[in-house]
Amino acid sequence: MADKEATVYVIDLGESMADCHNGRDESDLDFAMRYVWDKISTTVAASRKTWNVGVVGLNTDKTYNNENEKGLAGYEHISVIQELGSMTMTSLRALQPKIKPSRTSSADAISAIVVAMGMIQVFTKKLKYKRKIILVTNGEAGIDDLQSEDVAAMLNEVGIELVVIGVDFDDAEYGFKEEDKSQQKRDNEKILKTLVDQCENGVFGTMAQAVEELAIPRIKQVRPFKAYDGPLTLGDPAKYESALSIHVERYFKTKRATPPSASNVTTFNGPTQTQGRDEDNDTPMSGVEFQPVKQLRTYRVDDAKAAGGKKDIDSDDLAKGYKYGRTLVPFSESEEAMVKYETVKSFTIIGFVPMSSYEPFVNMGETGLIVAQKLNEEAELGLSALIHALHELESYAVARYVNKDNSQPQILLLKPNPAIEDDVECLYDVPLPFAEDVRSYQFPPLDKVLTITGNVLTEHRLLPNDNLQQAMSDYVDAMDLTDFGQDEDGNAAEYAPIDDNYNPVIHHMNQAIRNRAVNPDAALPPVADILTRFTHPPEALVAKAKSEINGLIEASEVKKVPPRVQGRRGRKETVKPLSGLDIDALLGESRPRTKKTPISTENAIPEFKQILETAEDDDTIENAAKQMGDIIRKLISDSFADVLYPRAAENLRVLREGLINMEVPNLYNKFLTELKGSLLSGELNGDRREMWFRWVVGGRLGLITPDESEVSAVSDVEAKAFLK
Repeated sequence: MADKEATVYVIDLGESMADCHNGRDESDLDFAMRYVWDKISTTVAASRKTWNVGVVGLNTDKTYNNENEKGLAGYEHISVIQELGSMTMTSLRALQPKIKPSRTSSADAISAIVVAMGMIQVFTKKLKYKRKIILVTNGEAGIDDLQSEDVAAMLNEVGIELVVIGVDFDDAEYGFKEEDKSQQKRDNEKILKTLVDQCENGVFGTMAQAVEELAIPRIKQVRPFKAYDGPLTLGDPAKYESALSIHVERYFKTKRATPPSASNVTTFNGPTQTQGRDEDNDTPMSGVEFQPVKQLRTYRVDDAKAAGGKKDIDSDDLAKGYKYGRTLVPFSESEEAMVKYETVKSFTIIGFVPMSSYEPFVNMGETGLIVAQKLNEEAELGLSALIHALHELESYAVARYVNKDNSQPQILLLKPNPAIEDDVECLYDVPLPFAEDVRSYQFPPLDKVLTITGNVLTEHRLLPNDNLQQAMSDYVDAMDLTDFGQDEDGNAAEYAPIDDNYNPVIHHMNQAIRNRAVNPDAALPPVADILTRFTHPPEALVAKAKSEINGLIEASEVKKVPPRVQGRRGRKETVKPLSGLDIDALLGESRPRTKKTPISTENAIPEFKQILETAEDDDTIENAAKQMGDIIRKLISDSFADVLYPRAAENLRVLREGLINMEVPNLYNKFLTELKGSLLSGELNGDRREMWFRWVVGGRLGLITPDESEVSAVSDVEAKAFLK
């Protein structure tokens, strides 16, 4: 397929396009432009200068086209709204106000196709282009079919694809047929259908299907990208004659797709011009463009002799610094060069592993494809021998890969793919983790419980019994999606094939961007059903497996968690656990508590909660809150760098929740106000601002507002201002 494209949209702007039909609340023109705007905005988003777009208006009030200026008859009320050229946001904004219904319906659609064909011929000449004309019409205006055969022959000669999409055109394959259709529209449909059939590359369809398919994500076809071109070695060919060296090429097999990133731009105040003419004044259109935000950095140091006590210095006079705790360690370029790991472009096999010993979960990234160098028979023979040897021995190769000098090395696992499996004889590769990338975690066994005394229990309330396992097995079988789908013939097929699974984040973001480009003031569209249809089980399958689901719920003793009570809770009221057990009796009292018993720093949270549960007066609550405040201050003051900040933040969170439950938010608000002053002034043994901004503000531990406690005297505005 050619990289260059030239597409001309022929849009019917006749007066009949302003009418609404078939129960729609939008005009035929607005309905058709949903398809056109989506296609044009996709071109704008691609930002490809080789993708050129032109627009021709059919049934316009005025006439502007080259055929009419030559004095040829039959080209009246056809206007070139936008000449062929690259499409930008400025062009799009300038084009939008021109697309509006006219007061005439006397132009010929086939003549408009001839105008579009002439535009393409002049613009593309004999260069390699993908040429396309898209006609959008409701078929209500008259069409002269005397020259349709000649037009079809010219389109085939130039190599132009003709796409005709009609509003409410009949389509048996799609299953749409318009009732009470005028005879003229029926005749026009036949004429356009015959014209398309005469074209070697033509498409005829109805607008309803085209609009419906807009929700289907467009899969970007990525061209092969060569990541490596050089020898694949086994041993060192420079030292050993027996070493193996095969000239190979490496391409990306899979590539991670990411949603479009945001960028900082500002409106450009200068005039910009776009191609095209204004039908009213025949002058070039101007529009809105964007320009990137420029950032300017200046570096200043304290200098008493300089004006204002600050002196500007150049960035070349600065040295890099790395934070070690609260100390900045300078690191010069010479020191950085000494510790930099120097590598040379290479691709070397360093070992082999059996296929049975490899676990797929260690894959670290994207897949690559390794083939022999093109037109190199020696390399093809050598790589083929290596692939078949690995396949017969059921082994994988492990290679060290450096794609260019001084780049980071990777360890790749090479999987053989001989031609006996498919048409491609190659090696597939995936990155493997280094030792530093591996994290080992220990989890308790799932089939037994180990007690403190060393006993092994196979029956326990935390272990599934035979009844529960059988219920789960029946549930999994009943919810099997393997053959729940249907193919085109109605036969059982896979329910969620991989080709029909789309990333909702990426594709909905692209759809939202296209919508916002065309309708900057309109609300964003909802997520398309095709993006979310596999996010929940099909209703038919759930209904079919209702008995198994109920059996699993009964066997696993699933109970509904009661909703959290939003109202106030009295101080003497206790929450009864769902199990009905007396937790205090089970845990026992670690030590007898009295009003004078201080809260220990090591066990502050449970002791503070215990005091609140047994508090009988406000003095006890106030004393406990004061002790917790002192503990929080001590943790912050004794913290080396930010080591104890998480512990202090957790104590602060418990203090906040406890005082909210006890309906004394003023104690917390008073303490937090004093704590903020201490943190920002340096009273707690140095600069502790990180504790405030990261753990208090970032952890949402600000002042208590009336939304959280009705008796709070701090408003929402005051609480937000307090955190700034």
